[in-house]
Amino acid sequence: MAENKYDAIVVGSGISGGWAAKELTEKGLKVLMLERGRNIEHIKDYTSAAKAPWEFPHAGGRTQKMIEDYPVLKRDYPLNEMNLDFWVKDSESPYTEVKRFDWFRGYHVGGRSLMWGRQSYRWSDFDFEANSKDGFGVDWPIRYKDIAPWYEYAEKFAGISGSIENLPQLPDGHFMPPMELNCVEKDVATRLKKHYNNVRTMIIGRTANITVPHEGRTNCQYQNKCWLGCSFGAYFSTQSATLPAAMKTGNLTVRPFSIVTKLIYDKDSKKAKGVEVLDAETNQTYEFFSKIVFVNASALNSTWLLMNSATDIWPEGLGSSSNALGHNLMDHHLGVGASGDVEGYEDKYLYGRRANGVYIPRYRNLFGNKSDYLRGFGYQGGASRDGWKRQIAELSIGADFKDALSEPGSWKMGIGGFGEILPYAENKVTLDKTKKDKWGLNVLAIDCELKENELKMRKDMISDAVEMLEAAGVKNVKGRDGDGTPGRGIHEMGTARMGKDPKTSVLNGNNQVWDAKNVFVTDGACMTSASCVNPSLTYMALTARAANFAVEELKKGNL
Repeated sequence: MAENKYDAIVVGSGISGGWAAKELTEKGLKVLMLERGRNIEHIKDYTSAAKAPWEFPHAGGRTQKMIEDYPVLKRDYPLNEMNLDFWVKDSESPYTEVKRFDWFRGYHVGGRSLMWGRQSYRWSDFDFEANSKDGFGVDWPIRYKDIAPWYEYAEKFAGISGSIENLPQLPDGHFMPPMELNCVEKDVATRLKKHYNNVRTMIIGRTANITVPHEGRTNCQYQNKCWLGCSFGAYFSTQSATLPAAMKTGNLTVRPFSIVTKLIYDKDSKKAKGVEVLDAETNQTYEFFSKIVFVNASALNSTWLLMNSATDIWPEGLGSSSNALGHNLMDHHLGVGASGDVEGYEDKYLYGRRANGVYIPRYRNLFGNKSDYLRGFGYQGGASRDGWKRQIAELSIGADFKDALSEPGSWKMGIGGFGEILPYAENKVTLDKTKKDKWGLNVLAIDCELKENELKMRKDMISDAVEMLEAAGVKNVKGRDGDGTPGRGIHEMGTARMGKDPKTSVLNGNNQVWDAKNVFVTDGACMTSASCVNPSLTYMALTARAANFAVEELKKGNL
């Protein structure tokens, strides 16, 4: 095979890109995976994973210089010295905020699969049918039955731990043994279940942290340092799971420092011939050719790539004939919830540092329950004991004080809401032709905001949290109304949505671009609505499903 010709090209190496590479190579295709950032090798390049907080110059925190250099990243927890090189430098890759949008990115092999929260939930038909039933947005072209086998396929390989609950709004999956609720969480869960007659329930989170050895990976060691890279491979990432599987086939070529700037579109065949790449180190331009292209650069960057492609035919880019490209940007809105004190467990402590929390599945606007807004929300959180940092050194001195701090503090219980954002056409991204990044490429302009539906929902997200904790016996409960700026959920979705009609959607039910049937988009860009659960498991399932379809179509000569 010629050096620049492959059966398939995968753009991006994060959660969905890694899955595309694995599936396509295992089916016998020669695949080129292009990543715009540097390579990160499993174990070898997790330079902070084995360090204790005191081994960092600033105890793992942030400096004034970091705050100055990272004006976006500083807005939330990602800015810290422990894994700073896992996050994008704002100065090199700026974007335009028409309205504030906190865009936290990772440009390297593995992408945000190295930093994600690992919460992994199936959608139900309450989610896939929502747009159709309440009339907001276009209808999904698939239903739960279409993706259920692929959820199971993804769960079996990735390794998802969780409990069987028989909840219609949160389908059970193929689970490894669940992590345990701690003593406080168990009692709170029992009280909630009784008080709300099982309509509201609290369960252990379903997480992509394996609890038994799996596929050559070692089970979770309860260190809770996942965001630094896991040398045990205990959580699912490109590096720990899909990349080794793809490399094992001998069919994968990985090229880092490769910014894909456009898809090369052939107007005669109405297909993409390949991609144009800008080498991020040398600024040289290259072309690579393939029979199919999987676009998995993360939601907004995948849309950016489509917008820069086939502009001689469609001025607004490949997929813009739908008038949907760039529109319907979604995330999950959060920052609201409640917390309080729990008494009576002073003789109890935690086991390890569990890399997981509790989950309260959605209950609003289900089973005849009607609110003054559409859709709903769930909660994540947990119970823990205060540590030595609970006191400020300057407030007290003396040996007795130090001895007291060596003992665990009081128990706390907190939950935070994750709410669905509707697919508003006016929440969008466009190309900013006036601003360029380090490589001279036009950047995205993001115009996105919460609207009345979400603002109404947030009131319930606070009041319900307070109500539930008080009902469970938690003391001194206080509600929290924090920052709900879109982007903070780090679950960007939409802008190249799936649908049934090429006039209103960018992709069909198999994740093919209507205007180029050999181009597939299976990352967050493809999402038609947002649900209120973490979306990554759905990306995995959609990618495996689309890859299977693509190979079958290749065999039939249809691509």
